[in-house]
Amino acid sequence: MDLGLKDRRVVVTGGTSGIGLAAVRIFLADGAKVAFCARGAERLEKVVTELSSEFGADRVMGRAFSVLDAEAVTGFAEEVRTAFGGCDALVTNAGQGRVSTFADTSDNDWRDELELKFFSQLHPIRAFEGMLRDSGGGAIVAVNSLLALQPEPHMVCTSAARAGVQNLLKSLATELAPAIRVNSILLGLVDSAQWQRRFEAREDPSQSREEWFAALARSKKIPMGRLGDPQEPARAIAFLASPAASYITGAKLEISGGVSRFA
Repeated sequence: MDLGLKDRRVVVTGGTSGIGLAAVRIFLADGAKVAFCARGAERLEKVVTELSSEFGADRVMGRAFSVLDAEAVTGFAEEVRTAFGGCDALVTNAGQGRVSTFADTSDNDWRDELELKFFSQLHPIRAFEGMLRDSGGGAIVAVNSLLALQPEPHMVCTSAARAGVQNLLKSLATELAPAIRVNSILLGLVDSAQWQRRFEAREDPSQSREEWFAALARSKKIPMGRLGDPQEPARAIAFLASPAASYITGAKLEISGGVSRFA
């Protein structure tokens, strides 16, 4: 199936690892031009070099900064306009989870988490909104978490922030239509560097990676019996960002291996 991504101009935040990098690769493989950002300069430079060699330097742009820095995000948008002539799709993927209960989350922790979750959406969307409108078929795909609808007691702060972001995205889908489509994916457990670190710190060193992850899936009651692979949500991102999804907006796609408990 041709998603119609050839020569589309795509921006991905948090694009140097995990789901973000997997999405960047899919967009490039399908013929798009991709600009991405992340905080770590050393890692970003390595990824830019690898992707430029594989797909061509004229189709790859990478910049190191925090999406919480509004001026940096605005500057990045102007660089994308200059290099690519505009933007057709924005993937907002920055952010991480905070493990805490209500009792052990301080006021500053709440402020930090809410700022991260909301402004990692707001700053890029504001910066690229004009270009997305001018695209004639602009799309925003937000990477959110199943926590938005199914909170966990050990992630109270993040769950609440994720729920607020999901509400924001639904509002934007109405406000920005029909010029810009706004959709999201809701992630369950997906294999990542974070889970790799937890595996390396496992209590039983004799336990293989396959055994450890299978046990994790059982403990989390994932019907598919495993964690997701970054390529799996990345493919959904590419579809929602593409012209093939031209009549889809305000939607949320759960990618969790069936772990949700709501109807």
